[in-house]
Amino acid sequence: MTAFDVSTADGATLAASRDGAGPAVVLVSGLGGTGGFWKPVVTGLAGAHEVFSFDQRGIGGSARGTAETTIDRLADDVLSLLDAAGIDSAVIVGHSTGGCIAQTLAAKAPDRVRKLCLSATWLRPSRYMTALFETRLRLLEGDPVAYAATATLISFAPAWLEENWSAYERAVANAPQGETQRKVVAERIAALLAFDGSASLPAITMPVSIIGAEDDMIVPAFLQRALAEALPAATTTMLPDGGHFFPVSRTRAFVAHLADWAGQQP
Repeated sequence: MTAFDVSTADGATLAASRDGAGPAVVLVSGLGGTGGFWKPVVTGLAGAHEVFSFDQRGIGGSARGTAETTIDRLADDVLSLLDAAGIDSAVIVGHSTGGCIAQTLAAKAPDRVRKLCLSATWLRPSRYMTALFETRLRLLEGDPVAYAATATLISFAPAWLEENWSAYERAVANAPQGETQRKVVAERIAALLAFDGSASLPAITMPVSIIGAEDDMIVPAFLQRALAEALPAATTTMLPDGGHFFPVSRTRAFVAHLADWAGQQP
């Protein structure tokens, strides 16, 4: 692994890493925003690809910067990473909120996106997602430990979490208890709730893969199918289980799908 920093015009510094060699794949994580989310996926892909992951602005080892946190801004941050790494175009993989970022990037800079993988992603908020994230926002403000606990409980399939309880313990131990941490998370929730990718659809002409899980409680399968209907040329794969964090709980299946799809010629 090679670590490097990415600077943005508004003063954010993104902590990034590159692993492996081959065609470039950029992994964009969800609401949590950490590059560490992708650790098992990086391990699986790095044998045949150069894999990039990073902490998003204000998260982990990355500085916040002064600009407002929006999905559009976060997409610009991915462009900054591509520029810093000297990558003309890459396979962009976005999970959950990262899928919103990836859709926005693909629409505003299609020449930089060779292929697009949308993992546990939606096109526009539904009543279910709006109510869910508004509830999570209230938990964040009133009891950040409960916020972290419930987020983990609804992100994994129960049987998997029971057998991998350390994932729950880590999440609770790293709850966003500081005021600055809570502010960053609240900004990110507001950004994802404001996202509507409908107007961007005509610009997304590169090959697209949609992958989800039937038992996802955060981005339900019906929202992922609605995204697939809006992008009829996309290929769609729905895992039977795995919860919202299926790249972690079903890593082997996710990596196999992604490696096969990313390696196919457009």
